[in-house]
Amino acid sequence: MTDILLVLGGFVALLFGGDYLVRGAVSIAQRWGVSPMVIGLTLVGFGTSMPELLTSLQAAFAGSPGIAVGNVVGSNIANILLILGAAALIAPIAVSRETFNRDATILIAATALCIVLALTGSFSRGNGVVFLLGLAGFLFIAVRSGGGDALPPATASIAFAAAMFVGGLLVTLLGAKLLVVGAVGMAREFGVSEAVIGLTVVAIGTSLPELVTSIVAARKGQSDIALGNIIGSNIFNILGILGVTALVKPIGVPAEILQLDIWVMAAATLTLVAVCMTGWRITRTEGGVMLAAYAGYLIWLAI
Repeated sequence: MTDILLVLGGFVALLFGGDYLVRGAVSIAQRWGVSPMVIGLTLVGFGTSMPELLTSLQAAFAGSPGIAVGNVVGSNIANILLILGAAALIAPIAVSRETFNRDATILIAATALCIVLALTGSFSRGNGVVFLLGLAGFLFIAVRSGGGDALPPATASIAFAAAMFVGGLLVTLLGAKLLVVGAVGMAREFGVSEAVIGLTVVAIGTSLPELVTSIVAARKGQSDIALGNIIGSNIFNILGILGVTALVKPIGVPAEILQLDIWVMAAATLTLVAVCMTGWRITRTEGGVMLAAYAGYLIWLAI
């Protein structure tokens, strides 16, 4: 019971911490006058991925590679099939051909790199350096190319925006700690592998900020932010989270993730590319199919 309460408490802290972290990040970005797509790909995409980063680091130091790696792989699957599917079901998402071609290429390359390195059985410090160099290259390309209209100037002061960002980060860190401790305890109590817990409970929990951000953006007609958030988060999950985690604490890749889940992540990534390029729009029907596919994946893990 205590472990379940820790997980629930971690979820709440991640949700509220992630929300304030993203609000602060967007307010800062608005003062820079950058485009919605750049905000979605960088500050919002990376900001909403902070729960994954802090959770994977906590899990790596706790000696739980199943949670550390499963969190990243499971979050990427959930981001595409669950979150983008739900956002498209609420409101069809328009796709900008030029920016998508660039960013989808980077996402596919990052996913392929992740699979190749994972097949070695572990992520070493050298792998971490490779991931982080790739992330630096992506950031340079995204910010340099920009694109789209700038958002209106922020109404909040830079000090208030920074306070929201830092406060959100601290609450998110606390949530990650509670979530990992509770998730490890649940895995031991119910006899479920840490990898499965990482792929489901932890992955969905750390993806809550992406879910909230994408749905709100879809309802407000900001499809650039909704889609950019998912693509940016998935790129950051691989290049940033696995990069930082491996650099700080090399981690092994559980065999069960290599056998199935990493390939599901690859299939979900290709599905994202396919639905975006068919008419350059993600329809409600396609969103429903993506949600159904995610439900099927969860059922498969449960049996």
